[in-house]
This record gives sequence, C-alpha cells and structure tokens, in this order.
Amino acid sequence: MGNSLVLLFLLTFLLVGSVQCNPNYREALAKSLLFFQGQRSGRVPSDQQITWRSNSGLFDGRLANVDLSGGYYDAGDNVKFNFPMAFTTTMLSWGTIEYGKRMGPQIKEARASIRWATDYLLKCATSTPGRLYVGVGDPNVDHKCWERPEDMDTVRTVYWVSPNSPGSDVAAETAAALAAASIVFRRVDPSYSKLLLRTAQQVYHFALQYQGSYSDSLGSAVCPFYCSYSGFKDELLWGAAWLFRATNAVYYYNLVKSLGADDQPDIFSWDNKYAGAHVLLSRRVLLNGDKNFDQYKQEAENFMCKVLPNSPSSSTQYTQGGLMYKLPESNLQYVTSITFLLTTYSKYMSATKHTFNCGNVLVTPNTLRSIAKRQVSDTQTLVSSTFTCLLPIPLLTKIYCKLSGRLHIR
Repeated sequence: MGNSLVLLFLLTFLLVGSVQCNPNYREALAKSLLFFQGQRSGRVPSDQQITWRSNSGLFDGRLANVDLSGGYYDAGDNVKFNFPMAFTTTMLSWGTIEYGKRMGPQIKEARASIRWATDYLLKCATSTPGRLYVGVGDPNVDHKCWERPEDMDTVRTVYWVSPNSPGSDVAAETAAALAAASIVFRRVDPSYSKLLLRTAQQVYHFALQYQGSYSDSLGSAVCPFYCSYSGFKDELLWGAAWLFRATNAVYYYNLVKSLGADDQPDIFSWDNKYAGAHVLLSRRVLLNGDKNFDQYKQEAENFMCKVLPNSPSSSTQYTQGGLMYKLPESNLQYVTSITFLLTTYSKYMSATKHTFNCGNVLVTPNTLRSIAKRQVSDTQTLVSSTFTCLLPIPLLTKIYCKLSGRLHIR
C-alpha cells in the first residue's frame, strides 16, 4: 500500500480540481476508495462492493496465539506490512480531517477505510502486553507465490517488536495513525475515538521508552521491502506531532520541542516523515498564531523551496511536461505525498493570506496550488484508467513504467 498512496492524490483533487473536469475527480475518489476494499484482509462485511473478493487470512496471528485478522494486504501481495499500512492510515486520516467536508457522500467510505485499518492496528497493539505486532506473512516466501489471498497456502508468520527487539519507527507510526484517526472519529464515534487515542498514547510511550529501529530487530522480514532507511527519529517527531494535535497536551508539546526540527528533507514518504511533521506543526503558527512553532513553519517553507521548480534552492527534478521526478522506483508515491503537502500548506497559508520567499521568488498560496494542479494534469493520464479497473499495484507499476518513458522520466 505504501508504494502507491492513490487516495492522497484524489484528496488533493478536491482542493485543486473541479467536479466538471474530465475526468470527474469525485468519481475517481469513489473508485479509489473501492481500491481499499480490494486490499482488505479478514472477514469482509456484507456491504462489500468488490464482490470478487471474499474472506481471507481469518487465522492470521494463530502462530502467536492471537487474532490478527483484518487490515490490508500490501499492494499485490498477501503480506501485511504494518509500517506502510500505518502511514497510509495516518494520511487517509489527515486527508479526511482537512478535506472531509468536501468529500460529500464518500466521507462515510473514507471513515470505513480508516476503521478497517485501525481495528487491525488496535489488535496489534493490545493483544499481548509488551509486544506490538507489526506484520503477518513471510515476504520472502510470498513474493515467490502469485495467488489470490482467498487461496493462499503460504505460512502466515507473525512478526513483532518488544523491549528486547525494539521498533520505535513502526511503533511511533502506529501511534500517529491511531491518534490521527481518533480525530476523524471524535464526533461520529466518541467512545471509539477515545480508545484510539488511549492506545496511541500507550504505543507511543513504548516507542519512546524502547528506542531502536525495527529494521535492525526484524532484518530480512522487512528489508529490503520496507526498511526504515531514515531511522526512527522522524517517526518519533511525527507521532508526537499527531498526539499533540489530538490532545493539545503540554507533555507532547515538550516532546515535540525536545525532538527538534533539524532535518531538512526534500522528500515525504512512508519512510521519511519530517516534512509532513513540519507542515502539520506549522498549522499552529499559521492558524493559531502560536510563535512557539515558528521553527516548524520555517522548516515547512524550506521544504517547499526545495520542491518549487523556480526556487533558487530547488533540489527537485521535473519532466519536460512538468511532473516531479524524485526517485526511479514508484515515483508517483512521492509525487502524490508531496502534492498533498503542497495543497495542505497552501490551505493554511490562505487562511491568513500568508506568503513567503524562496530567495527572490515570492511564494503565495496560489503558487503552491498551481504546482499541485500541474502534478494532477501531468499524471491524470497515468491514473485515470487504473481507478476504473482496480488493477493490483504490481501491474500498475508496470503501466506507470511504460507511460513514464513517454514522459521522459527514466
């Protein structure tokens, strides 16, 4: 899932697009939510719209004597990788928080997509004291076997982190997902929201108390698939930022300040969360006038300056057609995630008519929206047919690679 965060891009369409455009982005949003139904693991509900999918992975967790059914399969595999799944959940929640009022009837489906993940993450966090379960299925075996999840006969190995085998990155990301989702459900399901928040706080405490990378603890079970290449400090900041957003507690404010804002990335992804944390925290300055968070606003704007094509400090390549090009593999995941930050920061800026400079280049809210619109324009031909067909990610990747050649990004 982490390799193609399709819904994030569609959430940006709600800000920069028009319902009358061709393609119809509201229809695309609805179909992207159907994609998540296609990735479901566990016992599917009676209102499942993807009727060619049925129950699967019902005994996940049995090897550890726990129930870990549910959640989402990763891309076209039958493995459940919690690290990218939790990030996807965090971003689905953030998108719903920011743009839910513009999602129309699809807000119900968005909440259902989030809850399918959080129900599973709650099991992972609470089934065994002192353990956080972080995945099901042996990726090295699964990747050699192409089969429907309903028919899979590969071993359902269970992986976890613990005080002796820490995983601050996956634990803090899980905490971020649960905290962000608690905001989504705060009004529509208060008791569930409180459960999410309470569990998020417990998981974050675990991440903070037993520091270490899950890549070191689990080795080939997660690498090279979803190694935590950026380390775990970004997840600690990201998790603390979401818990502060969810609670407004001084404790998390102090944690955020103690973790600093020194890293200055030019990317945002399931692995590197610094830019997302900076944008999230900058909201306090732009919307609430809280100068204590000015350093995060500066970091967020430094990130924007590294992304904008005309900025003197830009480190981002663009294709001849204007599409961002960050990395050679699964480039659109970075485009979509960065575009989400562009539109969200422009939304914060618009609220107070804020502008900033990249050298001698004046940046307005419209500057960021224009770049976001260009990303939509240059990628809509890549994604429009995939939402209709609901193709598995490995096949989508092949399609993207074919089309990317036409866009001169290889």
